[in-house]
Amino acid sequence: MTGVPRIVIAGTASGVGKTTFSLGLIAALRARGFRVQPFKCGPDYLDPTHHTLAAGVPCRNLDTWMVPPTAMLELFARATANCDLAVIEGVMGLHDGRGGARDLGSTAEIAKRLEAPVLLVADVGKLSRSAGALALGYAAFDREVRVAGVLLNQVGTERHRLWATEGVAERTTLPVLGYLPKKAPVALPERHLGLVPATEVEGMARSLEAIREQIEATVDVEGILKVARAAGPAPVADGALFPGAPQTPDVRIGLARDAAFGFYYEDNLDLFRAWGADLVEVSPLADPALPSDLDGLYLGGGFPELHGEALAANGGFRRSVAEAARVGLPIYAECGGLMYLAEWLVDLEGARHAMAGIVPGTSVMQRGRVRMGYVEATALRESPLAPAGASIRGHEFHWSSMDPPDARWAAYRVDGDRLEGVVAGPTENVLASYLHVHFGSDPSLAPRFVAACRVQRAAGVPR
Repeated sequence: MTGVPRIVIAGTASGVGKTTFSLGLIAALRARGFRVQPFKCGPDYLDPTHHTLAAGVPCRNLDTWMVPPTAMLELFARATANCDLAVIEGVMGLHDGRGGARDLGSTAEIAKRLEAPVLLVADVGKLSRSAGALALGYAAFDREVRVAGVLLNQVGTERHRLWATEGVAERTTLPVLGYLPKKAPVALPERHLGLVPATEVEGMARSLEAIREQIEATVDVEGILKVARAAGPAPVADGALFPGAPQTPDVRIGLARDAAFGFYYEDNLDLFRAWGADLVEVSPLADPALPSDLDGLYLGGGFPELHGEALAANGGFRRSVAEAARVGLPIYAECGGLMYLAEWLVDLEGARHAMAGIVPGTSVMQRGRVRMGYVEATALRESPLAPAGASIRGHEFHWSSMDPPDARWAAYRVDGDRLEGVVAGPTENVLASYLHVHFGSDPSLAPRFVAACRVQRAAGVPR
Protein backbone atom coordinates (compact mmCIF):
# COMPACT_ATOMS: atom_id res chain seq x y z
CA MET A 1 0.00 0.00 0.00
CA THR A 2 1.10 3.58 -0.60
CA GLY A 3 -0.17 6.44 1.51
CA VAL A 4 0.88 9.26 -0.81
CA PRO A 5 -1.49 12.23 -0.40
CA ARG A 6 -3.50 12.60 -3.61
CA ILE A 7 -6.34 14.61 -5.07
CA VAL A 8 -8.33 14.35 -8.30
CA ILE A 9 -9.41 17.59 -9.99
CA ALA A 10 -12.48 16.52 -11.97
CA GLY A 11 -15.05 18.47 -13.94
CA THR A 12 -18.76 18.46 -14.61
CA ALA A 13 -17.76 18.62 -18.31
CA SER A 14 -14.90 19.50 -20.62
CA GLY A 15 -13.86 23.13 -20.66
CA VAL A 16 -14.93 24.01 -17.11
CA GLY A 17 -11.44 24.97 -15.89
CA LYS A 18 -9.87 21.73 -14.66
CA THR A 19 -6.49 22.54 -16.18
CA THR A 20 -6.31 26.07 -14.76
CA PHE A 21 -7.19 24.89 -11.26
CA SER A 22 -4.73 21.97 -11.54
CA LEU A 23 -1.87 24.15 -12.77
CA GLY A 24 -2.40 26.77 -10.10
CA LEU A 25 -2.64 24.16 -7.35
CA ILE A 26 0.50 22.35 -8.54
CA ALA A 27 2.40 25.64 -8.68
CA ALA A 28 1.13 26.75 -5.27
CA LEU A 29 2.12 23.47 -3.64
CA ARG A 30 5.51 23.51 -5.31
CA ALA A 31 6.06 27.05 -4.03
CA ARG A 32 5.47 25.67 -0.53
CA GLY A 33 8.32 23.20 -1.05
CA PHE A 34 6.29 20.09 -1.87
CA ARG A 35 7.47 17.60 -4.47
CA VAL A 36 4.33 17.30 -6.59
CA GLN A 37 3.81 14.52 -9.12
CA PRO A 38 1.22 15.58 -11.72
CA PHE A 39 -0.99 13.18 -13.64
CA LYS A 40 -3.51 13.57 -16.45
CA CYS A 41 -6.35 11.10 -16.90
CA GLY A 42 -6.86 9.73 -20.39
CA PRO A 43 -4.83 9.84 -23.60
CA ASP A 44 -3.78 13.50 -23.54
CA TYR A 45 -0.38 14.84 -24.63
CA LEU A 46 -0.99 18.60 -24.44
CA ASP A 47 -2.23 19.33 -20.91
CA PRO A 48 0.72 17.32 -19.52
CA THR A 49 3.21 19.78 -21.06
CA HIS A 50 1.72 22.50 -18.83
CA HIS A 51 1.67 20.25 -15.76
CA THR A 52 5.32 19.37 -16.37
CA LEU A 53 6.25 23.05 -16.41
CA ALA A 54 4.29 23.72 -13.22
CA ALA A 55 5.69 20.76 -11.28
CA GLY A 56 9.23 20.66 -12.63
CA VAL A 57 8.90 16.89 -13.22
CA PRO A 58 7.29 15.01 -16.12
CA CYS A 59 3.52 14.62 -15.98
CA ARG A 60 2.24 11.09 -16.48
CA ASN A 61 -0.97 9.72 -17.92
CA LEU A 62 -3.41 7.48 -16.07
CA ASP A 63 -5.73 5.39 -18.22
CA THR A 64 -7.84 2.38 -17.31
CA TRP A 65 -9.05 1.53 -20.80
CA MET A 66 -5.80 1.38 -22.76
CA VAL A 67 -3.93 0.15 -19.68
CA PRO A 68 -5.23 -2.65 -17.41
CA PRO A 69 -6.16 -1.27 -13.98
CA THR A 70 -3.45 -3.34 -12.29
CA ALA A 71 -0.84 -1.82 -14.61
CA MET A 72 -2.22 1.66 -13.93
CA LEU A 73 -1.77 1.09 -10.20
CA GLU A 74 1.78 -0.16 -10.78
CA LEU A 75 2.66 2.94 -12.82
CA PHE A 76 1.08 5.25 -10.25
CA ALA A 77 2.98 3.66 -7.37
CA ARG A 78 6.26 3.85 -9.27
CA ALA A 79 5.74 7.51 -10.19
CA THR A 80 4.80 8.57 -6.65
CA ALA A 81 7.56 6.68 -4.83
CA ASN A 82 9.57 9.86 -4.20
CA CYS A 83 6.96 12.62 -4.15
CA ASP A 84 5.04 14.35 -1.39
CA LEU A 85 1.70 14.64 -3.16
CA ALA A 86 -0.06 13.65 -6.40
CA VAL A 87 -2.35 16.03 -8.28
CA ILE A 88 -4.47 14.22 -10.86
CA GLU A 89 -6.38 16.17 -13.50
CA GLY A 90 -9.42 14.39 -14.88
CA VAL A 91 -10.64 14.07 -18.45
CA MET A 92 -13.96 15.36 -19.85
CA GLY A 93 -16.72 15.11 -17.24
CA LEU A 94 -16.17 13.06 -14.09
CA HIS A 95 -18.12 10.04 -15.35
CA ASP A 96 -17.26 10.22 -19.07
CA GLY A 97 -15.01 7.49 -20.45
CA ARG A 98 -15.22 4.80 -23.10
CA GLY A 99 -18.96 5.46 -23.34
CA GLY A 100 -22.24 3.82 -22.40
CA ALA A 101 -23.51 2.94 -18.96
CA ARG A 102 -20.15 1.90 -17.49
CA ASP A 103 -17.27 3.87 -16.01
CA LEU A 104 -14.54 2.33 -18.20
CA GLY A 105 -11.71 4.78 -18.77
CA SER A 106 -13.38 7.59 -16.85
CA THR A 107 -11.96 9.88 -14.21
CA ALA A 108 -14.44 8.28 -11.83
CA GLU A 109 -12.98 4.81 -12.39
CA ILE A 110 -9.43 6.09 -11.87
CA ALA A 111 -10.47 7.87 -8.66
CA LYS A 112 -12.09 4.68 -7.37
CA ARG A 113 -9.11 2.51 -8.28
CA LEU A 114 -6.75 4.90 -6.50
CA GLU A 115 -9.18 5.50 -3.62
CA ALA A 116 -8.55 9.20 -4.19
CA PRO A 117 -10.81 12.08 -3.11
CA VAL A 118 -12.30 14.22 -5.88
CA LEU A 119 -12.71 17.98 -6.14
CA LEU A 120 -15.49 18.83 -8.57
CA VAL A 121 -14.94 21.85 -10.83
CA ALA A 122 -18.22 23.50 -11.86
CA ASP A 123 -18.66 26.38 -14.32
CA VAL A 124 -21.22 28.60 -12.60
CA GLY A 125 -20.97 31.48 -15.07
CA LYS A 126 -24.67 31.16 -15.99
CA LEU A 127 -26.14 29.76 -12.79
CA SER A 128 -26.10 30.32 -9.03
CA ARG A 129 -28.26 28.17 -6.71
CA SER A 130 -28.26 25.47 -9.40
CA ALA A 131 -24.62 24.85 -8.48
CA GLY A 132 -26.10 22.89 -5.59
CA ALA A 133 -28.06 20.66 -7.95
CA LEU A 134 -24.88 19.96 -9.92
CA ALA A 135 -22.90 19.15 -6.80
CA LEU A 136 -25.67 16.96 -5.37
CA GLY A 137 -26.10 15.03 -8.60
CA TYR A 138 -22.41 14.36 -9.08
CA ALA A 139 -21.92 13.38 -5.45
CA ALA A 140 -24.86 10.96 -5.54
CA PHE A 141 -24.41 9.47 -9.01
CA ASP A 142 -21.80 6.91 -7.91
CA ARG A 143 -21.38 6.60 -4.15
CA GLU A 144 -18.07 4.78 -4.60
CA VAL A 145 -16.58 8.02 -5.93
CA ARG A 146 -15.71 10.23 -2.97
CA VAL A 147 -16.51 13.79 -4.00
CA ALA A 148 -14.80 15.75 -1.23
CA GLY A 149 -15.37 19.34 -2.29
CA VAL A 150 -16.32 21.80 -5.01
CA LEU A 151 -14.38 24.43 -6.96
CA LEU A 152 -16.36 27.18 -8.71
CA ASN A 153 -15.26 28.73 -12.01
CA GLN A 154 -16.51 31.84 -13.84
CA VAL A 155 -17.67 33.62 -10.70
CA GLY A 156 -18.88 37.12 -11.55
CA THR A 157 -19.25 38.98 -8.24
CA GLU A 158 -19.00 38.36 -4.52
CA ARG A 159 -22.80 38.05 -4.38
CA HIS A 160 -22.70 35.49 -7.21
CA ARG A 161 -20.07 33.48 -5.32
CA LEU A 162 -22.17 33.59 -2.16
CA TRP A 163 -25.33 32.42 -3.92
CA ALA A 164 -23.54 29.55 -5.65
CA THR A 165 -21.88 28.54 -2.38
CA GLU A 166 -25.20 28.65 -0.53
CA GLY A 167 -26.72 26.51 -3.28
CA VAL A 168 -24.08 23.83 -2.71
CA ALA A 169 -24.56 24.02 1.08
CA GLU A 170 -28.36 23.77 0.82
CA ARG A 171 -28.52 20.08 -0.09
CA THR A 172 -24.96 18.79 0.43
CA THR A 173 -22.24 18.81 3.07
CA LEU A 174 -19.55 19.46 0.45
CA PRO A 175 -17.24 22.39 1.16
CA VAL A 176 -16.63 24.96 -1.56
CA LEU A 177 -12.85 25.16 -1.46
CA GLY A 178 -12.34 28.05 -3.83
CA TYR A 179 -13.21 29.77 -7.06
CA LEU A 180 -11.85 31.52 -10.13
CA PRO A 181 -13.36 34.81 -11.32
CA LYS A 182 -14.79 35.41 -14.78
CA LYS A 183 -11.93 37.76 -15.50
CA ALA A 184 -9.19 35.26 -14.71
CA PRO A 185 -5.64 36.51 -15.31
CA VAL A 186 -4.75 34.01 -18.03
CA ALA A 187 -6.48 32.20 -20.89
CA LEU A 188 -4.45 29.22 -22.09
CA PRO A 189 -4.10 29.34 -25.90
CA GLU A 190 -5.52 26.54 -28.05
CA ARG A 191 -5.18 25.19 -31.58
CA HIS A 192 -6.80 22.36 -33.52
CA LEU A 193 -5.67 19.48 -31.26
CA GLY A 194 -6.29 21.29 -27.96
CA LEU A 195 -4.03 23.43 -25.81
CA VAL A 196 -0.88 24.78 -27.41
CA PRO A 197 2.06 22.91 -25.79
CA ALA A 198 3.59 24.87 -22.93
CA THR A 199 6.97 24.85 -24.68
CA GLU A 200 5.49 26.92 -27.52
CA VAL A 201 3.73 29.56 -25.43
CA GLU A 202 5.78 32.71 -25.11
CA GLY A 203 5.85 33.90 -21.52
CA MET A 204 4.25 30.70 -20.20
CA ALA A 205 6.32 30.90 -17.00
CA ARG A 206 4.85 34.36 -16.31
CA SER A 207 1.35 33.10 -17.09
CA LEU A 208 1.83 30.20 -14.72
CA GLU A 209 2.89 32.60 -11.98
CA ALA A 210 -0.25 34.67 -12.57
CA ILE A 211 -2.40 31.53 -12.29
CA ARG A 212 -0.62 30.58 -9.06
CA GLU A 213 -1.22 34.02 -7.59
CA GLN A 214 -4.92 33.82 -8.47
CA ILE A 215 -5.22 30.37 -6.87
CA GLU A 216 -3.45 31.62 -3.74
CA ALA A 217 -5.95 34.49 -3.55
CA THR A 218 -9.24 32.65 -4.07
CA VAL A 219 -8.65 28.94 -3.32
CA ASP A 220 -8.16 27.26 0.05
CA VAL A 221 -4.88 25.52 -0.77
CA GLU A 222 -4.39 24.37 2.80
CA GLY A 223 -7.90 22.93 2.85
CA ILE A 224 -7.19 20.99 -0.34
CA LEU A 225 -3.92 19.73 1.14
CA LYS A 226 -5.86 18.50 4.17
CA VAL A 227 -8.28 16.59 1.90
CA ALA A 228 -5.38 15.05 -0.05
CA ARG A 229 -3.64 13.95 3.14
CA ALA A 230 -6.81 12.22 4.33
CA ALA A 231 -6.87 9.94 1.30
CA GLY A 232 -5.33 6.99 3.14
CA PRO A 233 -3.43 4.09 1.58
CA ALA A 234 -3.92 3.38 -2.13
CA PRO A 235 -4.02 -0.16 -3.55
CA VAL A 236 -0.82 -1.36 -5.22
CA ALA A 237 -0.73 -4.12 -7.82
CA ASP A 238 2.09 -6.61 -8.25
CA GLY A 239 4.64 -5.35 -10.79
CA ALA A 240 4.51 -6.91 -14.24
CA LEU A 241 5.66 -4.17 -16.61
CA PHE A 242 9.25 -3.61 -15.49
CA PRO A 243 12.13 -6.11 -15.29
CA GLY A 244 12.83 -7.64 -11.91
CA ALA A 245 16.42 -6.39 -11.93
CA PRO A 246 18.01 -3.30 -13.50
CA GLN A 247 19.12 -3.78 -17.09
CA THR A 248 22.42 -2.41 -18.35
CA PRO A 249 21.72 -0.08 -21.30
CA ASP A 250 23.03 -1.82 -24.40
CA VAL A 251 21.05 -0.26 -27.28
CA ARG A 252 20.46 3.33 -28.43
CA ILE A 253 17.01 4.40 -29.59
CA GLY A 254 16.54 7.72 -31.34
CA LEU A 255 13.64 9.79 -30.01
CA ALA A 256 12.29 12.46 -32.36
CA ARG A 257 11.77 15.56 -30.23
CA ASP A 258 11.45 19.13 -31.46
CA ALA A 259 8.67 21.58 -32.35
CA ALA A 260 7.22 19.09 -34.86
CA PHE A 261 7.37 15.94 -32.69
CA GLY A 262 6.85 15.58 -28.97
CA PHE A 263 3.77 13.49 -28.12
CA TYR A 264 5.04 10.70 -25.87
CA TYR A 265 3.71 8.97 -22.79
CA GLU A 266 6.45 9.37 -20.19
CA ASP A 267 5.87 5.78 -19.05
CA ASN A 268 6.69 4.53 -22.57
CA LEU A 269 10.08 6.19 -22.33
CA ASP A 270 10.62 4.77 -18.83
CA LEU A 271 9.82 1.29 -20.09
CA PHE A 272 12.30 1.55 -22.94
CA ARG A 273 14.99 2.67 -20.49
CA ALA A 274 14.09 -0.05 -17.98
CA TRP A 275 14.49 -2.77 -20.61
CA GLY A 276 17.95 -1.61 -21.62
CA ALA A 277 17.73 1.37 -23.98
CA ASP A 278 19.48 4.70 -23.96
CA LEU A 279 17.19 7.33 -25.54
CA VAL A 280 18.92 9.78 -27.84
CA GLU A 281 16.91 12.87 -28.77
CA VAL A 282 17.02 13.74 -32.47
CA SER A 283 15.40 16.56 -34.43
CA PRO A 284 13.95 15.97 -37.90
CA LEU A 285 13.75 19.77 -38.14
CA ALA A 286 17.33 20.68 -37.23
CA ASP A 287 19.69 17.69 -37.29
CA PRO A 288 21.56 17.05 -40.56
CA ALA A 289 21.07 13.27 -40.29
CA LEU A 290 20.32 10.43 -37.89
CA PRO A 291 23.28 9.48 -35.70
CA SER A 292 25.02 6.49 -37.26
CA ASP A 293 25.13 4.49 -34.01
CA LEU A 294 21.38 4.20 -33.41
CA ASP A 295 19.80 0.76 -33.05
CA GLY A 296 16.18 1.94 -33.33
CA LEU A 297 14.01 5.01 -33.87
CA TYR A 298 10.79 6.20 -32.19
CA LEU A 299 8.84 8.91 -34.04
CA GLY A 300 5.96 10.12 -31.89
CA GLY A 301 3.08 12.40 -32.71
CA GLY A 302 3.12 16.16 -32.86
CA PHE A 303 2.51 18.93 -35.35
CA PRO A 304 4.40 18.07 -38.56
CA GLU A 305 1.64 19.86 -40.50
CA LEU A 306 2.82 23.16 -39.00
CA HIS A 307 6.41 22.53 -40.09
CA GLY A 308 5.99 20.84 -43.46
CA GLU A 309 8.25 23.25 -45.33
CA ALA A 310 11.10 22.96 -42.81
CA LEU A 311 10.82 19.17 -42.59
CA ALA A 312 10.92 18.90 -46.38
CA ALA A 313 13.88 21.28 -46.59
CA ASN A 314 15.93 19.06 -44.27
CA GLY A 315 16.58 16.51 -46.99
CA GLY A 316 19.63 15.09 -45.26
CA PHE A 317 17.62 13.91 -42.29
CA ARG A 318 14.81 12.53 -44.46
CA ARG A 319 17.28 10.57 -46.58
CA SER A 320 19.07 9.20 -43.51
CA VAL A 321 15.77 7.91 -42.09
CA ALA A 322 14.90 6.28 -45.42
CA GLU A 323 18.34 4.64 -45.60
CA ALA A 324 18.05 3.43 -42.01
CA ALA A 325 14.72 1.80 -42.82
CA ARG A 326 16.23 0.22 -45.95
CA VAL A 327 19.00 -1.51 -43.99
CA GLY A 328 16.63 -2.85 -41.32
CA LEU A 329 16.63 -0.32 -38.44
CA PRO A 330 13.58 -0.95 -36.21
CA ILE A 331 11.35 2.13 -36.53
CA TYR A 332 8.12 2.78 -34.66
CA ALA A 333 6.02 5.80 -35.71
CA GLU A 334 2.72 7.13 -34.35
CA CYS A 335 0.38 9.65 -36.00
CA GLY A 336 2.70 12.60 -36.76
CA GLY A 337 5.49 10.05 -37.15
CA LEU A 338 3.38 8.21 -39.74
CA MET A 339 2.88 11.48 -41.59
CA TYR A 340 6.65 12.03 -41.65
CA LEU A 341 7.37 8.53 -42.98
CA ALA A 342 4.83 8.94 -45.80
CA GLU A 343 5.74 10.20 -49.28
CA TRP A 344 4.04 13.59 -49.03
CA LEU A 345 2.30 15.87 -46.55
CA VAL A 346 -0.36 18.36 -47.66
CA ASP A 347 -0.83 21.10 -45.06
CA LEU A 348 -3.90 23.18 -44.19
CA GLU A 349 -3.03 25.73 -46.88
CA GLY A 350 -2.85 22.98 -49.52
CA ALA A 351 0.94 23.14 -49.89
CA ARG A 352 2.59 19.81 -50.69
CA HIS A 353 5.79 18.82 -48.88
CA ALA A 354 8.10 15.88 -49.52
CA MET A 355 8.53 13.53 -46.55
CA ALA A 356 10.73 10.44 -45.94
CA GLY A 357 8.98 8.23 -48.50
CA ILE A 358 9.12 5.00 -46.49
CA VAL A 359 5.34 4.54 -46.21
CA PRO A 360 3.36 4.74 -49.47
CA GLY A 361 0.81 7.52 -49.60
CA THR A 362 0.11 11.14 -48.73
CA SER A 363 -1.23 12.62 -45.52
CA VAL A 364 -3.69 15.45 -46.17
CA MET A 365 -4.77 17.90 -43.48
CA GLN A 366 -8.53 18.43 -43.22
CA ARG A 367 -10.54 21.36 -41.90
CA GLY A 368 -12.10 19.26 -39.18
CA ARG A 369 -11.23 16.34 -36.95
CA VAL A 370 -10.99 13.02 -38.81
CA ARG A 371 -10.89 10.63 -35.88
CA MET A 372 -10.84 10.80 -32.09
CA GLY A 373 -11.34 7.99 -29.62
CA TYR A 374 -10.21 4.68 -28.23
CA VAL A 375 -9.73 1.80 -30.67
CA GLU A 376 -9.13 -1.94 -30.45
CA ALA A 377 -6.71 -3.26 -33.04
CA THR A 378 -5.53 -6.67 -34.15
CA ALA A 379 -1.97 -6.84 -35.51
CA LEU A 380 -2.09 -8.33 -39.01
CA ARG A 381 1.66 -8.72 -39.51
CA GLU A 382 4.82 -9.18 -37.47
CA SER A 383 6.44 -5.90 -36.48
CA PRO A 384 9.15 -4.74 -34.09
CA LEU A 385 6.42 -3.90 -31.55
CA ALA A 386 4.01 -6.83 -31.66
CA PRO A 387 3.54 -10.25 -33.26
CA ALA A 388 0.82 -10.99 -35.78
CA GLY A 389 -2.46 -11.68 -34.04
CA ALA A 390 -1.71 -9.52 -31.01
CA SER A 391 -4.61 -7.53 -29.62
CA ILE A 392 -3.71 -3.87 -29.03
CA ARG A 393 -5.65 -1.04 -27.50
CA GLY A 394 -4.85 2.49 -28.56
CA HIS A 395 -6.16 5.96 -29.19
CA GLU A 396 -6.56 8.06 -32.33
CA PHE A 397 -6.80 11.84 -32.54
CA HIS A 398 -5.91 13.44 -35.86
CA TRP A 399 -6.99 16.02 -38.40
CA SER A 400 -5.13 14.49 -41.32
CA SER A 401 -6.21 11.59 -43.48
CA MET A 402 -4.49 9.00 -45.66
CA ASP A 403 -5.94 6.51 -48.09
CA PRO A 404 -6.51 3.08 -46.49
CA PRO A 405 -3.38 0.94 -46.71
CA ASP A 406 -3.06 -1.90 -49.19
CA ALA A 407 -4.10 -5.11 -47.44
CA ARG A 408 -0.72 -6.62 -48.33
CA TRP A 409 1.10 -4.38 -45.83
CA ALA A 410 -1.63 -3.14 -43.47
CA ALA A 411 -0.50 -3.17 -39.84
CA TYR A 412 -3.82 -3.48 -38.04
CA ARG A 413 -7.47 -4.32 -38.39
CA VAL A 414 -9.18 -1.73 -36.20
CA ASP A 415 -12.56 -2.05 -34.49
CA GLY A 416 -13.35 -5.15 -36.49
CA ASP A 417 -13.13 -4.05 -40.13
CA ARG A 418 -11.01 -0.96 -40.85
CA LEU A 419 -7.43 -1.37 -42.04
CA GLU A 420 -4.96 0.96 -40.37
CA GLY A 421 -1.23 1.61 -40.56
CA VAL A 422 1.61 -0.02 -42.43
CA VAL A 423 4.38 -2.52 -41.75
CA ALA A 424 7.22 -1.80 -44.16
CA GLY A 425 10.93 -2.33 -44.67
CA PRO A 426 12.98 -5.29 -45.93
CA THR A 427 12.58 -7.21 -42.66
CA GLU A 428 9.20 -5.77 -41.65
CA ASN A 429 11.22 -3.45 -39.44
CA VAL A 430 8.99 -0.36 -39.75
CA LEU A 431 5.61 0.03 -38.03
CA ALA A 432 3.74 3.28 -38.68
CA SER A 433 0.09 4.07 -37.93
CA TYR A 434 -2.27 6.68 -36.53
CA LEU A 435 -2.59 4.67 -33.29
CA HIS A 436 -1.07 6.08 -30.12
CA VAL A 437 -0.21 3.07 -27.95
CA HIS A 438 0.60 3.08 -24.24
CA PHE A 439 3.20 0.36 -23.64
CA GLY A 440 1.65 -0.27 -20.25
CA SER A 441 -1.23 -1.93 -22.10
CA ASP A 442 0.88 -5.05 -22.74
CA PRO A 443 4.07 -5.96 -20.85
CA SER A 444 5.58 -7.49 -24.00
CA LEU A 445 5.59 -4.33 -26.16
CA ALA A 446 8.58 -2.39 -24.81
CA PRO A 447 10.91 -5.39 -24.33
CA ARG A 448 10.02 -6.69 -27.81
CA PHE A 449 11.05 -3.43 -29.47
CA VAL A 450 14.27 -3.23 -27.42
CA ALA A 451 15.02 -6.85 -28.36
CA ALA A 452 14.58 -5.97 -32.05
CA CYS A 453 17.09 -3.15 -31.54
CA ARG A 454 19.56 -5.65 -30.01
CA VAL A 455 19.25 -7.85 -33.07
CA GLN A 456 20.00 -4.85 -35.26
CA ARG A 457 23.05 -3.95 -33.15
CA ALA A 458 24.35 -7.51 -33.27
CA ALA A 459 23.97 -7.55 -37.04
CA GLY A 460 26.26 -4.53 -37.28
CA VAL A 461 24.73 -3.30 -40.52
CA PRO A 462 26.55 -0.09 -41.55
CA ARG A 463 24.61 3.04 -42.53
